[in-house]
Amino acid sequence: MSTYDLAIRGGTLATASDVFRADIGIRDGKIAAIADAVTGAAEEVDATGLLVLPGGIDSHVHIAQPSGDGIVMADDFASATGAAAAGGNTLIMPFALQARGTSLRAAVDAYRAQAEGNCVIDTAIHLIISDPTPEVLGQELPALIKDGYTSFKVFMTYDDLVLSDRELLEVFEVARREGALVMVHAEGYDSIRYMTDRLERAGNTAPYYHAKSRPQLVEREATHRAISHGELVDVPIMIVHVSGREPMEQIRWAQTRGLNVMAETCPQYISLTEEDLRAAQGDDMAGAKYVCSPPPRGTEDHEAIWEGIRTGVFQTFSSDHCPFRYEGTDGKQVPRGRSSFRWVPNGIPGVETRLPILFSEGVSKGRITLQKFVELTATNHARIYGLYPGKGALAVGFDADIALWDPERRETIRQDILHHGADYTPWEGFKVTGWPVMTIARGAVVCKDGTLLAEPGQGKVLARQ
Repeated sequence: MSTYDLAIRGGTLATASDVFRADIGIRDGKIAAIADAVTGAAEEVDATGLLVLPGGIDSHVHIAQPSGDGIVMADDFASATGAAAAGGNTLIMPFALQARGTSLRAAVDAYRAQAEGNCVIDTAIHLIISDPTPEVLGQELPALIKDGYTSFKVFMTYDDLVLSDRELLEVFEVARREGALVMVHAEGYDSIRYMTDRLERAGNTAPYYHAKSRPQLVEREATHRAISHGELVDVPIMIVHVSGREPMEQIRWAQTRGLNVMAETCPQYISLTEEDLRAAQGDDMAGAKYVCSPPPRGTEDHEAIWEGIRTGVFQTFSSDHCPFRYEGTDGKQVPRGRSSFRWVPNGIPGVETRLPILFSEGVSKGRITLQKFVELTATNHARIYGLYPGKGALAVGFDADIALWDPERRETIRQDILHHGADYTPWEGFKVTGWPVMTIARGAVVCKDGTLLAEPGQGKVLARQ
């Protein structure tokens, strides 16, 4: 009888603190041994010349989420988790969205029902609170937190999601009392409406003007306001998808004062710019492929984001995967009669390309260490969102969630090699060095050389501490 179900031999292991040569023995879906030599396994994987990393955790993705009249997200749980696995991830964290006037509990139950039995890799669900009624704040939210939904997102913009300052404070108070973490989308609602109206009156309606309607100062102002609310209530907050220097410096200011403020950034803020939103030759709407909020900034802000990554301002690097199709009328193409950037669905696909972009731009180009890569893409996500121990590290007793990387492999990102439900990638033609060649989730090989080997249902929906 074999000692282990699977052994990974000959690779170089990396954690958030160390890089070393070792073998891994896996039994019953868990890491059972890390040693100089592991023998006696029923199967072996030769990892010579490869990096052996914790599987990526993407703690900010949107899938199968209501997105407005006639708009359909391009990914369901099966396609999104499959794409994530192909990109070296072993867990993603999407959002159950409460529509205004509805029960938060009912929204969560319905969303979880979509996930159960349909995930290739593990999933853990955040909440989105859009209607913090007395019943939600007094009963539903505390009960859901106790049930393991220990993080939720609030919005400071969008017509159907924006909360007033008073509502934000009330939600923060529940989080403080119940020990939950608040994720904040920080952009100023009234400023964006004002800028949008002004641009439209001047006839500036192309997708490019989406970026002009949401300048950094509206993100900077809202970030400072969110920090102030968190300080007033004394609750930890996570400012998500930080796009440039101005909001980053607000967060650094808060952290240097000892406030419990964390921050996340994304691939679009180190690799895309607002110039990508300009119309392509012969296609006035092509810039819609890059519409997301906050929008990409300039190359000088790329350097600011790298500065924040290196100095510890940012704890997590997520994709903010929010996929829509470009062709057809249910996604990025704006119907006639609504021909303005304000109607373009906000969001871009990125769950499969997050890790290769950060690895290539960060590790391969010497901007960050391999240990920092693991910290930003796996370990910190597990620690912050209640999945650690068990997830986010290579350690005995942890789930065998592992990605094997070829650090020298050169690839060009192309839609035809990706697995998501969207019909395009904003990074078409983007060249990277470093690529995941095998993903193992709970001890089972779920993707090898770009071929998905797992069936929906292998992943679990997890409760959290």
